[in-house]
Amino acid sequence: MSSTPPDRLSSDPDSNFFQQSLLERGIGIRFNGSEKNNVEEYCVSEGWIRVAAGKALDRKGKPLTVKLKGAVEAYFRDAQDVEG
Repeated sequence: MSSTPPDRLSSDPDSNFFQQSLLERGIGIRFNGSEKNNVEEYCVSEGWIRVAAGKALDRKGKPLTVKLKGAVEAYFRDAQDVEG
C-alpha cells in the first residue's frame, strides 16, 4: 500500500471520492496545525476541509457541512503508530 494518502477523500458513500479501504486503514488530518477528528471530506491541493455544522441535517438526513480553508495535511494513522 502507498505511504501517502490521496489528495482528496470523502467519508460519504455517495461521493466520487469515497474509498472504504482507506477509511478503514485510518486517515488523520491536521488543519492549520491542529488535529481534526470530525472531517467529512478534505482536499490537500486545494487547501480545504468539510466539517459537520453542529447537529443540523439536510432533507436526506445527512449532516450539513461547512467548508474551511487553510493548510491541510493528511497522513495514515497506522504509519504514525509504527514510527512513534
